[in-house]
This record gives sequence, structure tokens and C-alpha cells, in this order.
Amino acid sequence: MQLIDGKAVAEQVKQEIAAQVAAMVERGEKRPHLAAILVGHDGGSETYVAAKVKACEVCGFKSTLIRYESDITEDTLLAKVAELNNDPDVDGFIVQLPLPKHINEQHVIEAIDYRKDVDGFHPINVGRMSIGLPCFISATPNGIMELLKRYNIETRGKKAVVLGRSNIVGKPMASLLMQKSNPGDCTVTVCHSHTANIKEECLQADIIVAALGQPGFVKADMVKEGAVIIDVGTTRVPDATKKSGFRLSGDVQFDEVAPKCSFITPVPGGVGPMTICSLMKNTLLAGQKAIYK
Repeated sequence: MQLIDGKAVAEQVKQEIAAQVAAMVERGEKRPHLAAILVGHDGGSETYVAAKVKACEVCGFKSTLIRYESDITEDTLLAKVAELNNDPDVDGFIVQLPLPKHINEQHVIEAIDYRKDVDGFHPINVGRMSIGLPCFISATPNGIMELLKRYNIETRGKKAVVLGRSNIVGKPMASLLMQKSNPGDCTVTVCHSHTANIKEECLQADIIVAALGQPGFVKADMVKEGAVIIDVGTTRVPDATKKSGFRLSGDVQFDEVAPKCSFITPVPGGVGPMTICSLMKNTLLAGQKAIYK
């Protein structure tokens, strides 16, 4: 069993990005600029945004954080999105999800200029990804593809099971795994809450991507010997032994599943760091105008 060290790969990718940014600045080109909008004080969102700001520093990007209280109106938020769309200095920006219940997330996602949508959530980017055209790819699936690539994990002709069908992870993950590419060329099954015989589906899988948000869902009796396990789950579960009072739990029962695997990602330190560095890669591409002129 080999542990997939997402933290180490993410650091490597960020250093590669920093070298490219330094070369851009030396040529007299503009330093890439990432902006982030954070609404309210959701603990998980605060943590992620802080990590994104720190990653921007490592990569040599300019970064701007725009904060609003959770009672902001949808119209005010959409006005700020329009302002960032029209700001020539901002290459890419994100609106951190989830948003308060009174704001329609889809309205906000669709209001973002797809050429600055470095989260890869806009329907134009999602559509382009699904047919294999250049675009900004959703950060978590893109990070997983980078891990498969850097660990030389064979995917061609393999059976992959994706647990979860969210627009942010499950659906784009399935789409990327079946593309004619390397990594890719998988036969993909997507399982969700209404799938019958999930255990049987998983037992046939060479690669399982668990993105259900259900701690410890994948158990040893669901995994065949030599499978590759990618655990996307990051659920906060109470833990009195921790200073914070909680720990992060993945969707996989790591201790019992790991001995059966050829490769497995830990939680934390697996997929999470790659999500942020994928956002950095998209920001670099936006700054270089490499996808959309």
C-alpha cells in the first residue's frame, strides 16, 4: 500500500507555479491576481479562504479578499460580481460556497464571467469540460487527476466507481475519468443515494473516488485487493481529544481499507491540498490568458 501524499504534491505544484510567475514578472508581464468573496463566517469556508490567500503568497499572485456579513442581499453580491467581471486587474475570482440560504447560488455562479471563473463552476466551463475542450476545470476533480498523473497510476481500461453526484465533485470527476486522455480512458459508474447494490459496484472497481460526505462509508468489505482509493470526504466529527473539539473524517474507513489498497489518499493531507493548488493553476492560466483570450 502506498500513501498518496497530496500535501507534498501540492507544494511541488505551487513551486512550479511560482517559477512561472517569476518569469512572467521578469518579462514585464502582469502578476496574476485572484480575488475571493467570502460571505458570513462559516468555519470551513474561513479555513479554506485563509489557505487560498496563503497559497497565493507562495505562488507569487496578488490576492484580494472581499468580506460580507451573512445578511448581504443577493443584489449587492451580484453587483460586486459584475464589478470584478469588469475589473481588468482581476484575472480570476471565486465566490466561496456555501452561501446563505436567501441567496441563489446558481444565480451567482452564472453571473461570474466564465473567463474569470477559476472555480470552474460556470455552465460554459462545465460544458466545455464535458466535451473535452480547454476550460477552467473544477478544482477538486482536477487535483485528483493531477495526483493520478504524478503517481503514475494506470487508469486506461480500468473500472472506476465515483460515489456521489455533486456538480462540484462527482459529475465532473466521472466526466474527466472517461475522457480520451491520460489519466482517463476509464469505464465509469456513478453511485449515489438511490443506487442499488453499491457494495457490489465498489467490489468491481479498480479505482474508487469517494465523495459522498458520509464519514466512514467505504469499508474493507466493499474494496477489492489492489484497488486505488481516493477519499474526498472532509466531514467534521466531534473528538474530545482534539483542541478544536473535532477532527476531519473521510468517507473511507482508512485503517481497515488501507491494507487492501495499492494506493490511498489520507484525510487530511490527501485531496484537500490539491484542491487549493488546482485553483492556483487555474489562476495562472487566467493570468496568462492561456484558455480564453
